[in-house]
Amino acid sequence: MIDTMMIGDVRITRIHEYSGPTHPPEFLLPDLDPAALERNRDWMAPQHWVPHMNRFVLTVQLWVVHAGGNIIVVDTGVGNGKPREGMARMHRLNTLVPEWLEAAGAPLDKVTHVAITHLHMDHVGWNTRWLDNRWTPTFPNARYYLPEDDFLYCKAGRNKVEGVDVFGDAFDDSVMPVVDAGLAVMMRPGMEIADCLKVEAAPGHSPGQVAFRIRSRGEEAVFSGDICHNPIQIACPEVNSGYCLWPDQARSTRHAFLEAAAEREALILPVHFGDPYCGYVRREGNGFAFEPLR
Repeated sequence: MIDTMMIGDVRITRIHEYSGPTHPPEFLLPDLDPAALERNRDWMAPQHWVPHMNRFVLTVQLWVVHAGGNIIVVDTGVGNGKPREGMARMHRLNTLVPEWLEAAGAPLDKVTHVAITHLHMDHVGWNTRWLDNRWTPTFPNARYYLPEDDFLYCKAGRNKVEGVDVFGDAFDDSVMPVVDAGLAVMMRPGMEIADCLKVEAAPGHSPGQVAFRIRSRGEEAVFSGDICHNPIQIACPEVNSGYCLWPDQARSTRHAFLEAAAEREALILPVHFGDPYCGYVRREGNGFAFEPLR
């Protein structure tokens, strides 16, 4: 459930909420040619795709960053007890994420910053927990950095009338309680969080999605949110997920991200990849290939 790596002097720990074969390819990545899966079977199966079920493996994970005296949680998963009717894999989970965070050196009351790539329901859930008959901020002493454009989009109710609503009730039970508690900071590209996370624009999947770049002692990593849901999108970057609100912008963002990741040899830290959950983008011919971290 807990893996740790170093980027220079920065310690990054992965907290595993859940993982398994969940989505038919035609649902998660409706643009994907099925022949592309067969061409990439040797490295996709079984960590990222289970051929005999024809299901993609989808993981939900949280990242913990220890940098100097700061403890930062990047994206907060689904959360416990959240009513997600119609989403069986998310509905009223009951996991030990708080205990796993403490084991990783991030007790709830010691977390200093929470950084959210975008406000979809599987990235904000542990922002709050059920306490005293209400949804209460899970990290009471942290500042929560929320992408402003996503927030304004949901606050205006546009998520209920435009495209696929993957914000859903999470905006009310996992976002607004931290805003109402005065713990939220509206975040825009160009900002820096805790003197270590550079906020970079990554729109398309959602209006305000961002990535977080971290550098230390000549090494670099990028928390990439849902720029890619599955590593097949590294080999086939033109393929969007069915949840991308602005398809053309999502493709443009993905191509730019892959170019930069390959050029800079940055470790990419997505939320949804299967085992080993993160890795590198390498150039392969005129395109890209995924190299898992081992």
